[in-house]
Amino acid sequence: MTMRSSVAPAIRLMRAVSRDSWYRGFIIVLTFLIYTSFHLSRKPISVVKSQLHRNCSAIPDPPANISENDTTWCSWAPFDGPNYKELLGSLDTSFLVAYAIGMFFSGIFGERLPLRYYLSGGMVICGVFTTFLGLGYYWNIHGLWYYILFQILNGLAQTTGWPSVVACMGNWFGKGRRGFIMGVWNSHTAVGNILGSLIAGAFVSTAWGLSFIVPGIIIGSLGIICFFFLIEYPEDVGCSPPIQNEEAKNELGNVQVMNSSTENIFKNQETADLEESVTQQEAVEHPQAISFLGALKIPGVVEFSLCLLFAKLVSYTFLYWLPLYIANVAHFDAQKAGDMSTLFDAGGIIGGIMAGAISDFSGASAITCSIMLILTAPMLFIYNHFGQTSVSATVALLIVCGALVNGPYSLITTAVSADLGTHQSLHGNAKALSTVTAIIDGSGSIGAALGPTLASVLSTMGWNYVFYMLIVADLLACLFLARLVYKEMKEMCSCFNKARGYRSFWKCPGPSQNGTRGRDTQRTLPATYEYSEY
Repeated sequence: MTMRSSVAPAIRLMRAVSRDSWYRGFIIVLTFLIYTSFHLSRKPISVVKSQLHRNCSAIPDPPANISENDTTWCSWAPFDGPNYKELLGSLDTSFLVAYAIGMFFSGIFGERLPLRYYLSGGMVICGVFTTFLGLGYYWNIHGLWYYILFQILNGLAQTTGWPSVVACMGNWFGKGRRGFIMGVWNSHTAVGNILGSLIAGAFVSTAWGLSFIVPGIIIGSLGIICFFFLIEYPEDVGCSPPIQNEEAKNELGNVQVMNSSTENIFKNQETADLEESVTQQEAVEHPQAISFLGALKIPGVVEFSLCLLFAKLVSYTFLYWLPLYIANVAHFDAQKAGDMSTLFDAGGIIGGIMAGAISDFSGASAITCSIMLILTAPMLFIYNHFGQTSVSATVALLIVCGALVNGPYSLITTAVSADLGTHQSLHGNAKALSTVTAIIDGSGSIGAALGPTLASVLSTMGWNYVFYMLIVADLLACLFLARLVYKEMKEMCSCFNKARGYRSFWKCPGPSQNGTRGRDTQRTLPATYEYSEY
């Protein structure tokens, strides 16, 4: 008899994973790659800055027609003058102001247009505009208007990305471990920054136009992939929705089991009403979109929006000015400064995952953000004064600062935004998710526009003033969470006191923005002990 081997281990593993899990894993990977490309296409400008204005006196064998006193002959006009920092800052400001304004409208459009068309179209357009920035090198364009124009257009096109990917993730994933899942998933921001720095750095010293063209081709190509493969809702491929109807289905199932044990009793009218409501809710695939003012009324949206405004101010100042700061202070060339700046983004990956995990464990998003913001202020001071004393100090402090700066930013823009966008006051209307995400990130984008703009002005007086500005902004971000922190602490103390007679404090439902995500979904306290909403 011919012997047959058992099923291959990899095949057994594939069969053990459910169909829903395969689709959810696919969505995680696809949206991760999509938003990685968005940040990958934003990063080159920060690396190219140090090439647009250079200290040409260090270049050996200058052309014969160049004066010995001319130290900017190798710079790119119009950034070869003494006001180059203001001009470079205007490039950042034009992009970020356009991004901030467009973000408030992007979520509204995203809710009313097919998500797949909206996102993929925006990616292709971003690729085109990013490529045009690089073509300025080959076309020998020295007019400031050209670069500002395409920075504005690119900023508007980039607003299609974030509300769309967060809405897609919110449609596919539940609340239970959303902080950790989105903390891992949100590392796409840091990965995109790292890849963008490395790609831009590879070409910046020889042909900086390719520093824009290559990322433009990448995001445009992924936009085409998005068009063919993105799945907006689990229901579109026959998968079960994870959030909206889960509690209603559990309650319905419990009622049905109780009725089956008493066959001679007619079905309770409340059970029939519940069945009908769940059926109707499942049948409505496209609920009515929420208004802008309606989204602002959701508890916690305003506080986290204002907090993100200042948190993102700090993060984006590092994003756009860190390579130039390292080049000026540590005297690295453009490529080495760009490579060194990736350590800040590597720390951001650690910080985002850590913030999400702590938030899931404690159920206290505001407290988690506040602790990291408080720790950020002294670390910024230490990095400014001691960060360039040695290579090891630079590496360690950049990683720590990246984790503390990007941890709250990552948590608010992902898990907190998704929680607020599926708040219980919305009655399962997932259409609000894109608008809430756009409001929170749009508010943060105002800070993202202010930070680099202020840095361009303050850096002319000295880099110390830039870091003082960052420390003040960090403390203001923490201040706007004060009310939510107080409420979370009060509720945690109340829960601790009331849990003394129960098995464990950590089984007590934690404070959350949606009333469901906390330390444990198991309810060991009476319903009267549940936390109130923000």
